[in-house]
Amino acid sequence: MHLENNRSSERAYWLAWSQIDGVGPITLRRLREFFGDLKTAWQASPADWLAVDGIGLQLADAIANAHAKMDAIALLEKHEQANPHFWTPADSDYPQLLHEIFDPPATLYYRGKVDLAENQGIQPMIGIVGTRAPSDYGHKWTEWLTEALIGQGFSIVSGLAEGIDTDAHRTCLQNRGRTIAVLGTGLDITYPYQNRQLYHRLVESGLALSEYPAGTKPDRPNFPRRNRIIAGLCRAVIVMEAPARSGALITAHMAAEYGRDVYVLPGSLDNPQSHGCLALLNQGAQVILGKNHLLELLGTLPQMELPFPKPVEPQPPQPPLTPQQQHILLALSKLAPTGEAVSFDRLVQQTELAASILSAELLQLELLEIVAQLPGMLYRKV
Repeated sequence: MHLENNRSSERAYWLAWSQIDGVGPITLRRLREFFGDLKTAWQASPADWLAVDGIGLQLADAIANAHAKMDAIALLEKHEQANPHFWTPADSDYPQLLHEIFDPPATLYYRGKVDLAENQGIQPMIGIVGTRAPSDYGHKWTEWLTEALIGQGFSIVSGLAEGIDTDAHRTCLQNRGRTIAVLGTGLDITYPYQNRQLYHRLVESGLALSEYPAGTKPDRPNFPRRNRIIAGLCRAVIVMEAPARSGALITAHMAAEYGRDVYVLPGSLDNPQSHGCLALLNQGAQVILGKNHLLELLGTLPQMELPFPKPVEPQPPQPPLTPQQQHILLALSKLAPTGEAVSFDRLVQQTELAASILSAELLQLELLEIVAQLPGMLYRKV
């Protein structure tokens, strides 16, 4: 009982901290490293918070204001009434593979049928992502590869978007396979709306996940952020078809950063919807040469024997900035020496990076809380 009370208490503080503007996954990790747990961090003084790397006067004031207005335990009780089904990293059922990434979601809401073997990392999950407007070739191979994967017992993870995501989810349901949808909205909102019937079928036998509470409407920045959850949950990510500017490329780049395997269906140079895939292959992703070839590649994934429950501590270290991220920060400093916001297009021109790579690296810098995105695709250093 004492252990359960401690877990419930820590769960309350994960929720409370996550409600404060400016406190993201990286700040949460730093708070835990500095104080040992989030309850102790919550009970600390503003002077103590200022001693944490990355917390300045403005954020410390925001924390103090929230702290004065918020009772963490009462907030949890109220939140559980409106959102009864969610995990925090303090919960033993929180997906174990998300503990491995440096920016795990503080809250993960779920709807549907939970499979604890997936949460423990025993049942392997494979991400399938791609363009919202695939060619006949993309449709066909998504269906073929999805059928092959579920036939071998893999669970399929995607984002419920139009196109490749829809093909992957629908093929799973038609063949009694297991599928998980990671949403960029609250679980009570279907986006896109035309997938509402698919979504209702999915949660009858599969699972929907989101880091956003009920009532959260579609908002453009939320969708790249949810892509990191797809990448984090999966042992490998497959990109079926993707143009040069595609959210699927963000998922692929994150998967690579998390140490996951990335597989790509090769396409034609004549098909713009394959240009992103060809770029990934050029960057070192593994090519898929057929169904059997993919299954052979996946057969080389190391078997996982994770203990259950896995201790939440220690958190993985924050990775060093990549040369591309350093290049982007230098470009921001040159374009905006006084800290004003810079448009995405100006950053493309200044950095000479492909738009898809720039988008992926900017999102990582956002999650690291080094760069902030403003409305209108504007970016500034924090």
